[in-house]
Amino acid sequence: MKAARIHRFGGPEVIQVDDVQTPEPGRGELRVRVLASSVNPVDWKIRQGGFVGEDKLPITLGRDVCGTVDALGADAVSFELGDTVFAMLPFEVGGNAEFAAAKCDIFAPKPDRLDPVQAGSLGLAALTAWQGIFDHGGLRRGQRILIHGAAGGVGHLAVQFAAASGAEVFATCAGEDVDFVRSLGARVVIDYKTQRFEDLAKNMDVVFDLVAGETQDRSWSVLREGGIIVSTLTEPDRNKASEHGARGAHYMAQPNGEQLREIARLIDDGVVTPHVARVLSLAEVAEAHRLLQQGHVRGKVVLRAA
Repeated sequence: MKAARIHRFGGPEVIQVDDVQTPEPGRGELRVRVLASSVNPVDWKIRQGGFVGEDKLPITLGRDVCGTVDALGADAVSFELGDTVFAMLPFEVGGNAEFAAAKCDIFAPKPDRLDPVQAGSLGLAALTAWQGIFDHGGLRRGQRILIHGAAGGVGHLAVQFAAASGAEVFATCAGEDVDFVRSLGARVVIDYKTQRFEDLAKNMDVVFDLVAGETQDRSWSVLREGGIIVSTLTEPDRNKASEHGARGAHYMAQPNGEQLREIARLIDDGVVTPHVARVLSLAEVAEAHRLLQQGHVRGKVVLRAA
């Protein structure tokens, strides 16, 4: 099979599409013939030397996948040959390939409303948003949340999840994305280039930080007492949290098939829709990295494997 791999760390030019052995599913695993996968910021960070040691190279990139089940290992349950499924894959399994094998419990049936390309965009971004705002942020109906980076792959799903939960959603994005983010369900959308979010967002229960840096530092002032900043990027400063009577949480999303089933139900109910910005071929994976690393991609960049 073909797989997009890196043998050394560096820029997009280090990615090569290799011919490698097709994986066999182990006990409790299934194998999918990949229809689509996507590129996330974690992929270019891995490519540059983050998260994975040099001793693990070569490694196949890609944490998302949508595909058709074409082989089942011993004790594999929940799915049958021919089922179309999607997942967030663990680090050791790459989705930017023609086949991928992993534990059955991280997969969920593809939402009926989505085609494989849309479903292939979901896994990591959807779980990052879901786990960030609900598992770590504890967001509940009637609360207020500020989402930074709301037009991106994770952010545009977080806005929809938060709005669907009955929360009051404030969001920051670039000016050209304001209408898009408002259409997702945000009540107040702030152009971070021309407006100060501190002037418009007050008494937040949760700040979901997908930007970090100065944006995170400034966010302490908009939290209510006991509120929380949740970040996928940097650990919120504990001293500043204490000064503001608030809390901070830093996390990495984990594969979770049950949560993907919940997300699929919201999608099939018409409450949530993923946005795909570009669709490229597996051979164009380096270009996908360049697009994403340049920033300000609205939604996701997807690789079609078949």
